[in-house]
Amino acid sequence: MDIEARSLQPNVKAVLLAKLREYKSDLNNLKSEHKRLASTNSNQAARDDLLESGMADAMSVSANQRGRLMMSTERLNESSDRIKESRRTMRETEELGVSILQDLHQQRQSLLHANDMVFLLLKVPYRHHLLTGKFEGKDEKEINEERRKKEQVKEIKMLF
Repeated sequence: MDIEARSLQPNVKAVLLAKLREYKSDLNNLKSEHKRLASTNSNQAARDDLLESGMADAMSVSANQRGRLMMSTERLNESSDRIKESRRTMRETEELGVSILQDLHQQRQSLLHANDMVFLLLKVPYRHHLLTGKFEGKDEKEINEERRKKEQVKEIKMLF
């Protein structure tokens, strides 16, 4: 086209050569844009490949995280169950301790009552002896035995 335009008359030649330069410039612009788009498409394809592999990695990481989360949840549930079981055992132990303390209190009351009764029984004949001067048919051995019992009662009282 360029050769044909140069062989024409000068007035037509100038117009055609200007259009030809304009067309060549447009062609060069289109070629460079095509190259840019082609490289962008290849870059886009590479980018898409990377993103897809990244998504696969993300899916793998997500699956790993999900697995760890499920294991952690399971351990947490097991720990919660152990805590519940420990609390139940603690309540049972506490109830047993309260029952034992109540039994011990009742036994203590019984012992104190028995102690008072023994003391009263030992005290009455001895007091009678002091008032009357009679031994009520008891000899000194029996009186000494009563005194010994009285001292034992005092010792027992001191323990409580």
